Amino acid sequence: MRSGGQVLVQSLVALGARFGFGVPGESYLDVLDAMHDTQGAFDFIGCRNEGGAAFMAAAYGKLTGQPGICLVTRGPGVTNASIGIHTAMQDSAPMLVFVGQVGTDMRGREAFQEIDYRAVFGSMAKWAVEIDDADRIPEILSRAWTKAISGRPGPVVVALPEDMLTSQTAATPLRAPVQIRPAHPAPDAVADAQTLLAGAKRPLIMLGGCLWDDASRAALAGFAAASDIPVLAAFRYQDRFDNTHPCYAGEAGVGMPPHVRALVQQADVILALNIRFGEMTTDGYTLLDVPQPHQNIMHVHPCSDEIGKIYIPTLGIHSDAGTFAQALTPVKGNWAAWRAQARADYEASLIAPPQPSPVDMGEVTRWLRDHLPDDVILTNGAGNFTVWPNKFFPFGPNARLLAPQSGAMGYGFPAAIAAALAQPEKTVVCFAGDGDFQMNCQELATAAQHGATPIVLVLNNGTYGTIRAHQERNYPTRVSGTDMRNPDFAALARAYGLHGEQVANTDDFADAFKRAQASGTAAVIELTIAAEALTPRQTLSEMRAAALAKRAD
Repeated sequence: MRSGGQVLVQSLVALGARFGFGVPGESYLDVLDAMHDTQGAFDFIGCRNEGGAAFMAAAYGKLTGQPGICLVTRGPGVTNASIGIHTAMQDSAPMLVFVGQVGTDMRGREAFQEIDYRAVFGSMAKWAVEIDDADRIPEILSRAWTKAISGRPGPVVVALPEDMLTSQTAATPLRAPVQIRPAHPAPDAVADAQTLLAGAKRPLIMLGGCLWDDASRAALAGFAAASDIPVLAAFRYQDRFDNTHPCYAGEAGVGMPPHVRALVQQADVILALNIRFGEMTTDGYTLLDVPQPHQNIMHVHPCSDEIGKIYIPTLGIHSDAGTFAQALTPVKGNWAAWRAQARADYEASLIAPPQPSPVDMGEVTRWLRDHLPDDVILTNGAGNFTVWPNKFFPFGPNARLLAPQSGAMGYGFPAAIAAALAQPEKTVVCFAGDGDFQMNCQELATAAQHGATPIVLVLNNGTYGTIRAHQERNYPTRVSGTDMRNPDFAALARAYGLHGEQVANTDDFADAFKRAQASGTAAVIELTIAAEALTPRQTLSEMRAAALAKRAD
């Protein structure tokens, strides 16, 4: 006989869970007790806020393709974690959130911290379920794990009543995860797709999603090269295609470059692989007409619910995108100039003009491009600062990007901790704005306690940059609520026993970064950025002047 908590933990170990990111709570003490015996195999990573823990789990799922595990207590605990659940859903990243629940004898009375998890998370997660019988833990856990990784991956919320966890059961823990073979495309679907591409004048490939294995990525790169077709990545999934490849043409996301917008609008045939046509990838659903685009779209997705959800495709193919890519054979057409121009425009977009700032992020990013290892992991949260890792850093075949499609501030630093724990042999660099970093800067304690060693670049410009930019464009000269009085971020890092220093000039960055690398701990490098350098190609003053001139007209 085992307790419900023991069955749950032993099953998670068998499924391959490595870390449980969370904040301890009395509602799931039996789970914590069971994890006492799995240290070294399945470790509890104690975080300082459930939002940070949920971001870590979401990022772990995105990085590894296996469900990130988040453990939180009921009520306030899981509501804090909801930001990570929402982010995992928009990222299509596998994640399991285990949350304590009031005892089954108290349900429905609005007991202390009671929440109806199915009602609260039913529209936010792929599935929300409550286990009220310890005998059913293996069954429901297996289903939750499978649902998190299959079709369109995403988060699953599993509620655990206290008395269920402490109940004794003869249920046998799971022995291994279910093996799911990817859905293969029908041969005639592949043939129809290739016929459409062969008849195109301006073909385009767009890809997204985190679950691409090496064979599928190599197959897609080979097909694009042999067919000479330009490739765009969906918002914050540019790491899934080698950016140094001659067919790569950029990312369709926030701050979309003009050449990317033109590629989508002018293409006559688009092969869309594993994307959900989100708002950012379509520039607010303006690049393709809803619901019937003028472009011929071939939408390949492992979840049939995504096909035709927004745009009616010329050809919808229910298939794993990677498997589909491996089934393709080269097509030929008269579009070499189209592809070459797309690549040339992308390469030109990587050149940033000099920035009016003590620390020039164009120069900093250029130095990082030249000196970071080819398997670096970059992370970021949300804000104007993300343009640097997202638009000016080419991701080679082995580099990774962990960034939220949900636009959630505070994601980058927890994501960097998760990445550093999951793959400690790799260099992990987090880009964070001053406002973004302060959403989860308390997780410096988590990094220190568990030996995670990411390097955090805090771009301190004293303002919520994205909102300030909107203010200057819509309410010029009327600054309200966006200025910030910040702490000494370097001193904050040192207070946690980590490496911290400030960089006030561009020329000092390289040596500071090398010291951070050599520190042996997590590190914070605070960069002095002028608010004037709000975007790479338009200053704050230029935004304000343009808005005032428009009003005068």
